[in-house]
Amino acid sequence: MKDLLISKINQSKWWHVPPRDSHAYEKRGKFLASTYLQAEFYGKPSIEPMKVRINNPVFGFSEREIIQKLFGSSWQKYLNGLLKLDADFYEKRIELDRKMYIEAKSLGFDAIVLLTKASKKALQKGRKPNSIELNLLT
Repeated sequence: MKDLLISKINQSKWWHVPPRDSHAYEKRGKFLASTYLQAEFYGKPSIEPMKVRINNPVFGFSEREIIQKLFGSSWQKYLNGLLKLDADFYEKRIELDRKMYIEAKSLGFDAIVLLTKASKKALQKGRKPNSIELNLLT
């Protein structure tokens, strides 16, 4: 399944919303969406889609699954701060993204790929899932 996912990602076009923070790429990577409409959720996407090349992503069908893969038995402490939507939720969210970025890079991954549960069925049928969130680490 991993090889098929890599192939589908490398064959696709990706949409990006430039971050407000000019140093965001160095802190958290470059986030991409699989469609223009999905990217619009985060702001105004770039006009032209881009192609990517990944070789070794960490991926999961939920954020929890990815966090477990990255942080092992201590995974739960990374999600605890995000359980309630409070005034500093955004800061907590980007801090978690930073920690995931650092850990994934230290483990040799070049991307973090979040898929929906329905994506597993699409991949099993050899198709590209409809919704993929891609975070490039390089």
